[in-house]
Amino acid sequence: MTPVVREVRAKSILTRSQIYPYVINPYTGCQHGCSYCYARFMKRVTGHREPWGEFVDVKANAPELLRKEVLQKKRDRVWVSGVCDPYQPLEAKYRLTRQCLAILADNHWPVTIQTRSPLVLRDIDIIRNAQEFEAGFSIGTADDAIRRLFEPSAPPISERIAALETLHAAGIRTYAMIAPVLPGAQGLAAQLAGKVDFIVIDRMNYHYADHIYREHGLEEFLSERYYEQVRRELAAR
Repeated sequence: MTPVVREVRAKSILTRSQIYPYVINPYTGCQHGCSYCYARFMKRVTGHREPWGEFVDVKANAPELLRKEVLQKKRDRVWVSGVCDPYQPLEAKYRLTRQCLAILADNHWPVTIQTRSPLVLRDIDIIRNAQEFEAGFSIGTADDAIRRLFEPSAPPISERIAALETLHAAGIRTYAMIAPVLPGAQGLAAQLAGKVDFIVIDRMNYHYADHIYREHGLEEFLSERYYEQVRRELAAR
C-alpha cells in the first residue's frame, strides 16, 4: 500500500535519546510497518489517523537543522534512527539520511546506524570513511516465512545478512540487533558468523504482535525457555 506522505518542517532534528546520547529521525512513521514495533506509540502523540505503516512525514529541513545543531551541541554518539527506519523506501528519493550522515561525518560525530534495509549500502562511501561510524541491522529471525508474518513490508532476511557481510568486508564495524526474538531466531548464530562485530539481543515485549503468535500457534516462542535458548546459542557463536 502506498503511504500517505507529507513534507513537513521540523523544529529540531538532533534530540536526546534514552538509548544513545542523541537520536536523529529524518522521518515520522515507517513504511515497513512491522507488527511488533514499539514506535507504534507515536500515533498517540502525532495525531495521525492512518494505520501504522501507512503514513510518513518527511522532515524536509532535517539537513538544514543538523548543520546548525552540530555546532551548538556537545559532540556525542548519534543513533540513526530510533522511531523510524532511516533507510525506508522513501529515503531513496529524499536522501535525508545520506545528507545527515555526511554532515555528522564532516563534523566528526560518532554514529550508530540501525536499519532493516540494504539501501544503507548506497552510503557505504560515507560510512567507510567516517571516523566512528558503525552500522547494524535489525534481524529477528532467520526464517523468511516468519519474517513475512511479522514484518511483510520489510526487506528479506537474506538481503539484510548479505548487506551486513558487505559492510563488514569493507572494514565497517557492524552489528545485529535481534529484537524482538522471533520464531526462527535460533538459526541466526550460523548465518551471522563472520559478518558482525557484536550482537544485541532484546525480547522487546511490547505485545503489539501477540495476536500473530496466537493466530499461527506460535505461543511457545514467547516463552522464557525459548528466549534463553536463543541467547545461549548467540553467546556461543
